[in-house]
Amino acid sequence: MQRRTFLHHSGLLAAAVSASGPAVLASPSVPKAKNKLPKWKGFNLLDFFSPNPAQARKATQEEQFKWMRDWGFDFVRIPMAYPAYLKFDRSRNITPDEVYQIDEQAVERIDRLVSMAHKHNIHVSLNLHRAPGYCVNAGFYEPYNLWADQKALDAFCFHWNFWAKQYKNASADKISFDLLNEPSMREDMNDQLSKRSSVPGAVYRKVALAASEAIRKENPKHLIIADGNDVGSSVIPEITDLDIAQSCRGYNPGIISHYKAPWANKDPENLPTPKWPGQVGEKYLSRAMLETFYKPWIELVNKGVGVHCGECGAWNKTPHDVFLAWFGDVLDILTSNGIGFALWEFSGDFGVLDSRRADVAYEDWHGHKLDRKLLNLMARY
Repeated sequence: MQRRTFLHHSGLLAAAVSASGPAVLASPSVPKAKNKLPKWKGFNLLDFFSPNPAQARKATQEEQFKWMRDWGFDFVRIPMAYPAYLKFDRSRNITPDEVYQIDEQAVERIDRLVSMAHKHNIHVSLNLHRAPGYCVNAGFYEPYNLWADQKALDAFCFHWNFWAKQYKNASADKISFDLLNEPSMREDMNDQLSKRSSVPGAVYRKVALAASEAIRKENPKHLIIADGNDVGSSVIPEITDLDIAQSCRGYNPGIISHYKAPWANKDPENLPTPKWPGQVGEKYLSRAMLETFYKPWIELVNKGVGVHCGECGAWNKTPHDVFLAWFGDVLDILTSNGIGFALWEFSGDFGVLDSRRADVAYEDWHGHKLDRKLLNLMARY
C-alpha cells in the first residue's frame, strides 16, 4: 500500500524534526487529566479507500476481526472515498449533481464490514478520506473546493447526514464519525503537488460545525472527531468549544515513517539512513523531539478535549529495528497520556500482516505473514 498522505509540502516536518527541547510529559506532581475519549487501539481498514471500487482492496474477512479482538484490540477506522459508494459514469469526471447518487449495494458492503466489527465488540470510526471537494491525495477529479464552495460544503453535510441516519440506532460506544482525513488548504484540489497551507481556523470551524450539525440532527449523542490541521499534525484551537474530539498522527519524523517512500520524498533513493535515536543528516532524532511534537496534543487532553491518534506507523522500507525503536517511543508517549492509536494499516505495507518487509522473519498465520514483533509491541500498549 502506497501511503500518500504525509507530504513534504506541508512544511511542518522539518520544524518537527529539528525540535529537541526538554521532555513535556506532565510532572508526576501534577495530576494528568483523563482523556475524554477511550484509549482505543487498533487499525485502519482500507476496503473502501479507493474512489474506484474496481481497484478496491481484498475485503476484510470476519476471522480477521476475531484475530484483532483476541490480540487485545478494540478499534478500527474505516477511511472511505465517497465515490466508492456512488453510482455514476466513471468514464468521465463526476458532476456536482452526481455526488448525491448513493449506491445502496455499496452501502450494504460497508454496513457488512461495520457489522462484523460490532459482532466482535470493536468500535468503528467512519472517516471520509475523500470528501466532496477535498482529499489529501490526488487521483480523482473533484468538481469543487470544500473550503471555498458552498455546493461542496452542502454535499459534505449531505454525506454525513446520510451516515448518521444509517447508524442512528447504533450505540455511541460502537460507532463514531471522523469528519475528514488530514485537512489542509491546497491551491488546486486536483493537483497533489500544488502549494499547501493551513486551513484558516474560521474556515475549518465553519466546515466542522456544519458537518457536526448534520450528524447531530439524527443522533445528538454520536461522537464526532476532527483530524488535525496541516494534514493531521496541528491542534485546531478554533473548534475546542464544539464538543468535537481531535485526531493527531504518528508519522513524525517522516525520515522514519516514510523512508524511501516515493510519494513523500523528491529523491527517495538518496536519503540518509534512519536511526533512532541518532544523527540523521543534519538532524538529531530523539524521544525529546517527539515529546515536543506531541506537547500541544497532550495539552489539549488536559484542557478536556478528547484526543486519538487516528493513523500511525512506518512504510516497509524503514529498517525494522529502527521502526520498532521509534514506534515504541511514539506509543509510549501517546498511551502514557491516555491517547489511543490506530496503525495504518492492518494488512499491507504498513501493517502487522503481509507488510513485505525484507528484514523481518515473518510468522505464518492462517495464510498470511505476521510481523510478530510489531504485534507484540502494539499489544504492550
